[in-house]
Amino acid sequence: MRLYSIISFFLLIVIGANAQYNPLVVKDTLGQQNWVNAKYDAMTLDERLGQLFMVSVASSQEKASIDKIKALIKEHHIGGVIFSTGGPVRQAKLTNSFQAESNIPLLVGMDAEWGLAMRLDSTYAFPWNMTLGAITDNSIVEKVGRQIGLHAKRLGVHINFAPDIDINTNPLNPIIGNRSFGEDRDNVADKGIAFMKGMEGAGVLSSGKHFPGHGDTATDSHHALPLIDFSKERLDSLELYPYRKLIKAGLSSVMVAHLNVPSLEIKEDWPSSLSEQIISGILKEQMGFDGLVFTDALNMTGVTNHGKDGDVELAAFLAGNDILLMPTEVANAKKKLLKAYERGRITEQRLANSVKKILQAKYKVGLNKYKPIEINGLYEDLNDIQSDLVYEEAIEKAITVVKNKFYLLGIKKLENKKIAYVKFGDADNKPFIDELNKYAEVTQVNGKDLATLKEKLKSYNLIIIGHHKSNESPWKPYKFSKQELEWLQGIADERSSNLVLAVFTKPYALMDISSFTNIDAVVVAYQNSVLAQQKSAQLIFGGIASKGVLPVSAHADFPVNTNVQISSLKRLGYSFPERVGLSSGKLGEVDRLVKDGLDSLMFPGAQVLIARRGKVVYNKGFGYPTYESKTEINTENIYDLASLTKILATLPLLMKMEETGKIALNDTFQELIPEYSETALKNVTVLKALSHYGRLPAWIAFYVNTLDEKRKPSSEFYRNKPIAGFTIKVTDNLFLADAFKDTIYNRIGRQDLKSNRYRYSDVAYYVMKKYIEDAYKTPLDKLADDFLFKPLGANNTSYNPLEKFPKNRIVPTEEDKYYRYQTVQGYVHDMGAAMQGGVGGHAGLFSNANDVAKIMQLYLQGGEYGGTRFLDSRTIKKFNTCYFCDKNVRRGVGFDKPQLKDKGPTCGCVSRKSFGHSGFTGTYTWADPDEELVYVFLSNRTYPSASNTLLVKSALRTRIQQAIYDALIN
Repeated sequence: MRLYSIISFFLLIVIGANAQYNPLVVKDTLGQQNWVNAKYDAMTLDERLGQLFMVSVASSQEKASIDKIKALIKEHHIGGVIFSTGGPVRQAKLTNSFQAESNIPLLVGMDAEWGLAMRLDSTYAFPWNMTLGAITDNSIVEKVGRQIGLHAKRLGVHINFAPDIDINTNPLNPIIGNRSFGEDRDNVADKGIAFMKGMEGAGVLSSGKHFPGHGDTATDSHHALPLIDFSKERLDSLELYPYRKLIKAGLSSVMVAHLNVPSLEIKEDWPSSLSEQIISGILKEQMGFDGLVFTDALNMTGVTNHGKDGDVELAAFLAGNDILLMPTEVANAKKKLLKAYERGRITEQRLANSVKKILQAKYKVGLNKYKPIEINGLYEDLNDIQSDLVYEEAIEKAITVVKNKFYLLGIKKLENKKIAYVKFGDADNKPFIDELNKYAEVTQVNGKDLATLKEKLKSYNLIIIGHHKSNESPWKPYKFSKQELEWLQGIADERSSNLVLAVFTKPYALMDISSFTNIDAVVVAYQNSVLAQQKSAQLIFGGIASKGVLPVSAHADFPVNTNVQISSLKRLGYSFPERVGLSSGKLGEVDRLVKDGLDSLMFPGAQVLIARRGKVVYNKGFGYPTYESKTEINTENIYDLASLTKILATLPLLMKMEETGKIALNDTFQELIPEYSETALKNVTVLKALSHYGRLPAWIAFYVNTLDEKRKPSSEFYRNKPIAGFTIKVTDNLFLADAFKDTIYNRIGRQDLKSNRYRYSDVAYYVMKKYIEDAYKTPLDKLADDFLFKPLGANNTSYNPLEKFPKNRIVPTEEDKYYRYQTVQGYVHDMGAAMQGGVGGHAGLFSNANDVAKIMQLYLQGGEYGGTRFLDSRTIKKFNTCYFCDKNVRRGVGFDKPQLKDKGPTCGCVSRKSFGHSGFTGTYTWADPDEELVYVFLSNRTYPSASNTLLVKSALRTRIQQAIYDALIN
């Protein structure tokens, strides 16, 4: 992590604890006064007048335009520049070159209301004000303001013309809209103060705009002079309210808009930016503001037609403005100002007041000790992990549920849901649909016309419609098309399914919907950013809570402050490592270790997942399905889990049976299976068997006795297609005799107990499978699916995956040259499980890392997940206990546990409460309640040959585990 990132990270923490901290508050007031007076006294009249101008520049401009700015600096001694479009490195270099030309350091400004990305490429875009207006916790808005301030300061920007504190009471406002915190005056004021404090806490000057209030107009002042035709009482109680609050809180500057406000200015059609009554009378005298006053851009049509050749700039200064922003004619304006000064219209006191305020501002931002911008590392510092964390927290807390009929959200009972997604809008929707599919199987449904679409949707009982509009800027179109409104109503009128509408644009889009009667849930996400889409999907499925409050009136049904608060269902969410106390930088060691494994030919490919505190923060695919593959592994690929099956399928069922009295830990094998009453196994208990302390054989090579003299599957036991008596499917062209099922259990019954007490064994799980299936009269795979996988939303988890998934999603396990004589892909690798039709108590389960993590998270949460209690927490604790530790047996009941001595199944860095399991094919998962950690590693180290033991010998899986613990942030 870069030094800047570390400093800004701790600054967020330190300043967060001290909201009053403001580096712009000058402690050495005498030093400031002396510097200001010395600079002012040393300036000529021409230089003093030059300080009043802040001209526009863009790092994307041609050299000729840049040279003109340099000439203005040299010849006219301008006081500052305001940057617009371009790139950060180009702007930093330009700033350094401009500062080198100026005798007095320039005050550098930007319009960066939602971050530098408002103007610059390759920089960070934070949420728009409307989005922030939905957040109830103002400390989060302060964090956003601070992070924007840190970026501005790093780029050498001293004043950000933000926050916009217009109260947007007009939904048709073409220029404010999403730039406003909303229509509630108190909310706008509170958010403005929080944003201001955050930004100033980073050392950047704030500017409240657009005075006296640009929110209630349908005219854009860039193109005409908007009319604000309200009474003084209305303006005083609404539009001016946030300014009074922010001024009291220490607002650095105010930007005055180009507005026609007849109740405040007697001169007809006279812009507020040129109005002495509004600026000097109301803002300064009545409201007591003594900070910097900026005009809005003087090149806007709302003001340019009120004078020429410097007349507008002169009128603006005479009205009470201190800085003339983006003037059209600097030279002519200076001449007019000089003439007014010489004629006494501008007094020395008046000029000194403005210039000294400008110098005081420069002192506040450190220009008395000016240093050039450091170019090295600029891009990285402006795109740091702290920004991701702040952005994520803001989006999470902003997303607003305005309707939730039948308590539909977060969606429960996934086993009963068949879910369709329909896309509206013309912007990207992939992050949304991808995230939805992390929770359940969600199918995108399209139709060329409404009738076709409705017909396709008939087979679904839950429909999610996403309205996706451009996230490029707040001014992009946001409305539903006429066709979309017709289709929405047509879909809603079909009452055979529940309907959820998610709106990824400004909430005003809802105004055009005639009726919400048949729309069961409405989610307002405000923006169509990747994270807004992802977090909305998480909210819909209960991965995160709903906390947002509607900042504007979006419909007659949804007035301002509408909200439905929804709690998390304790489903896994998805986040960044630092959000849960892990270091992204240190987790880079995981990448390195996995790549070392690939380079060392330990496995062709792998998935690694890390979750902490209920958030998946690392989920990656590495390598390829085979060494010959061209398609890379992704997080959707499905692996043979091997022995992870024990704790992910069989054990949950056994725990539930123990809870309901269908099995007890002290039950013996003869009690479970009466046929074993005359065998050596009869007194082996469930507890000892599942703790691998029952003296059972490690495994039995059942398949060997079914091979002929050429070691090929014998025709006595197999057929190449299913026929009567041969229906157990081993592969697509190998079917085992049905009678062999009894042979397996008979052979287990003939086994002698081994002499050593501790022996890892698969055999117990054959017995458990038989008992479970006999007890419920149902196959194990269906039981696990119905009890756990479907309700959990583990839609990538299955026995016999070829029955559910395309073959290319399933990773090959081995080139089998001893039994099946083919590539094992989509069929269980374990021979014993294969001879049971792919469904073993000890093996046979396929899944991806994300689904494995869901089950492990269920265990961490004491048996609860997705609003459903699957198991009692006491049951999990009972099975996650080492009963024979005093016998040097580390195992729990089914679960593997940390080693008791130096070597074992973990890195040695985990807690004693932790648990997990490993699998023969190269799989591993571990959960630690103390650190709230889940780790999943899936690979096919057995491909092309199971004789490849490099992964096991290298201890790579536990070295990765060590890297995870090393990444914990104290």
